[in-house]
Amino acid sequence: MIVRQLKDIEGTERDVKTETWASRRLILRDDQVGFSVHDTIMKKGTDTMMWYKNHIEAVYCIEGEGEIEDLTTGTVHRIAPGTLYLLNNHDKHRVRPKTDLRMVCVFNPACTGQEVHDQSGAYPLLADETPV
Repeated sequence: MIVRQLKDIEGTERDVKTETWASRRLILRDDQVGFSVHDTIMKKGTDTMMWYKNHIEAVYCIEGEGEIEDLTTGTVHRIAPGTLYLLNNHDKHRVRPKTDLRMVCVFNPACTGQEVHDQSGAYPLLADETPV
């Protein structure tokens, strides 16, 4: 059984920060469960383009308001507490938080912990991983 508390992750190597988001990685690849779980804060007033071409991501909003735009269709969806979105088709998208957005994110395959978005908006795929 694995039991962790967010307060024990903050300020460690599992607490990854960029200009537009901070991701506290609760479950990672080395936990060997096939997925990773992140408690992520998207910063108010930012605009982040992402494209998880190597991962499937499910995102559940627990705090804040914003929007997500599907960059293929141009469709914009409101994000608020209780909203879940699933990037099941490796969807290119933009997230625009109106307030800080706190979200629980689940990735398959599991992230290693130090990933940040590359030029295309994706997390890199490790040599021994198979994309979903």
